[in-house]
Amino acid sequence: MRPRLATGLYSAATLAALGLLVTSCATRAPTTITADRSALSTMERVMVSANACWFKSSDPAFAGYQLAPELNSFTGRPRILVVDKKHPTGRPSLVVQAEGNPAQLQAFGPMMSGASGGRITGDVNRWAAGTKGCQ
Repeated sequence: MRPRLATGLYSAATLAALGLLVTSCATRAPTTITADRSALSTMERVMVSANACWFKSSDPAFAGYQLAPELNSFTGRPRILVVDKKHPTGRPSLVVQAEGNPAQLQAFGPMMSGASGGRITGDVNRWAAGTKGCQ
């Protein structure tokens, strides 16, 4: 007696379909989306939020300043500068830069020792971590 080929294929197809059904119903681990922590990606996030929260919102602490991003850095340190509106080519009042992967942030300049220094530090750290929005 010969085995029937069609029955064997039918059984294999049934087992494969059953296996797919079981695996599709299985509980999956939650998917986590991890933000890119490179220096460039971090500074892009910081720049977008700084522009929205400090400048476009007409924040009085930043009223006399403008944002000057320098994200295309050949030194591997993308940065944003906060410069005086009346003298945009002068010395920056604030420099925020990142380096490495994961990014190590630095913020320095006269604004850091002023009344807004603590707030700048908090905002930059929050935005670098991926949190959006103004406080």
